[in-house]
Amino acid sequence: MKRIAVLTSGGDAPGMNAAIRAVVRTGVSRGWEVFGIYQGYEGLISGRFMPLGPRDVGGIIQKGGTILGSARCLEFTTEDGQIKAIRRLNEFGIDGLVIIGGNGSQTGANALSLHDFPVVGVASTIDNDLYGSEMTIGVDTALNIALEAIDRLKTTASSHQRAFLLEVMGRGCGYLALMSAIAGGAEAVVIPEIETDPEQIAQKLQDAYRRGKAHAIIVVAEGATYNAAKLDAYFTEHRERLGFDLRVAILGHIQRGGAPGAFDRILASRLGAAATQFMANGQYGVLAGLIKSEIKATPLAEVAANKKTIDLNLFELARVLD
Repeated sequence: MKRIAVLTSGGDAPGMNAAIRAVVRTGVSRGWEVFGIYQGYEGLISGRFMPLGPRDVGGIIQKGGTILGSARCLEFTTEDGQIKAIRRLNEFGIDGLVIIGGNGSQTGANALSLHDFPVVGVASTIDNDLYGSEMTIGVDTALNIALEAIDRLKTTASSHQRAFLLEVMGRGCGYLALMSAIAGGAEAVVIPEIETDPEQIAQKLQDAYRRGKAHAIIVVAEGATYNAAKLDAYFTEHRERLGFDLRVAILGHIQRGGAPGAFDRILASRLGAAATQFMANGQYGVLAGLIKSEIKATPLAEVAANKKTIDLNLFELARVLD
């Protein structure tokens, strides 16, 4: 191993830059040349390679997003696109590739691995839905952003005795919604994993007001059957019968931005360093993830074939604590 490359792919997550920094600096410390690939798999195919040294990644650990950028690349999902990517890697003399990203990114990493190219993945997605890591880069920061939003909404909700819907990210996974609802003391949570009837939500709000609460907060994952827009429309349609209406706040990509917190900086540094350690050991075709507080390697084939689920006992906890 003399020359490696690193790329970021998929949705950006706070802490990605810390992972890039760790890959570059630990790689250089091993005597390797390190290249950054700009704009993810698209840049890999088009040859957007740039040498990176320790100073090139100075001052980025506190920055959100990714200095390498990210882009969708339909071509890479094809066999021809993957072969083109490997040709590019060979043209630049790259011996190994570190791929920082979530489900789609690691599926791509597995595809390269199946072509016998040395690849190591680094678990990074704010949705925390990636098999092979209990926590992924960006989750903790995104969760704290959602929690701050809940705390702020409670202030104005109490002042006006209103109910608020807060929609957080999570197309197929309700982790962020569920955890922020528990941490924020929300009255209800709506996630993709469990079907929720709007009438159940209405009942929870009515119960909250009967108990004397001056506010009510409902946290909704964007991928739930009844997301914020649909719940808002339902409550608007049935306002007279239900006796109240809702205000809606959608966090959207605000959750992705901003400086990563301490947990994500440390996790990203550990995972990035582990990626080069795995390569140095000849351990390819694996994902570097956090399992029981330790950094472990999970085969990319397993990561691509499995979907991580959330602990639905926590949904019951959220219901009891509302």
